[in-house]
Amino acid sequence: MAGSVHFVTVGRRRLRVAVRPGTDPDRPPLLLCNGIGASLDLLDPFVEALDPAIEVVRFDPPGVGGSPVPHLPYPYPALARLVGRMLDTLGYDRFDVLGISWGGGLAQQLALQNPRRCRQVVLVATATGWMMVPAHPRVLAHMATPKRYWDSGYVRSIAGRIYGGSLREQPNLVQNLLLDFERKLSARGYVYQLATGAGWTSTPFLPLIRQPTLILAGDDDPIIPLVNARMMARLIPHARLHVYADGHLGLLTMKDELATLVAEFLGVKPGRVPGRRWRGTQRRGTG
Repeated sequence: MAGSVHFVTVGRRRLRVAVRPGTDPDRPPLLLCNGIGASLDLLDPFVEALDPAIEVVRFDPPGVGGSPVPHLPYPYPALARLVGRMLDTLGYDRFDVLGISWGGGLAQQLALQNPRRCRQVVLVATATGWMMVPAHPRVLAHMATPKRYWDSGYVRSIAGRIYGGSLREQPNLVQNLLLDFERKLSARGYVYQLATGAGWTSTPFLPLIRQPTLILAGDDDPIIPLVNARMMARLIPHARLHVYADGHLGLLTMKDELATLVAEFLGVKPGRVPGRRWRGTQRRGTG
């Protein structure tokens, strides 16, 4: 585990949280928001690849990993308020945020609700909710169930089709990326996460997100077709799009390259010339 893990009580919620301290005390932490059904442990390889200057905060949403299942579902705006209060409890006034897939919706909501507190945004393999260009119905059918978190044989059989990229040709990656961490998820918790995104869309408010935003998208992502990233890049005023040559789990399969890109975007690239402004990229990743 990258960082110390403990529990934080926020109101009536108890959240499992991991914090990896950074070596730069003047820099706000990077808050990571994970995909649907995935506990904070899944992003361990990416956190380990990130520049040590960056303090990293992760958490399990209610009903996922070590965070207890709530009594009722929670919409994105309510979850964003809860996460804001969690950061208050941890003592953070400002933060950067990175959201992947389902967590990308939460990251967009956090940026909207915290225009001064949220400094920079990274959106990975994500879209705008129900007003997105959807995946193929067969992919959506696999995503409608949490079975891939419980049945190792099942996830091995479908991983290439739903995650795309490296997992199409290297199915052995499934063991390292998806199976070698604690998978703790209740069916009710998964349904609540599905309900969080039901009827939600960020399309109307994307022009109101004024923070510098880096959008990372794979060129072979069956869950989030690439056209969604291009749409978001046009709607967010200060967005830059980087297309990498892999699939939905590029943050893990290309962790070193994408961690370097994220660090550069956040202004901590090793050897960077002081005062040089990050200009982003719109070229296709080389893989």
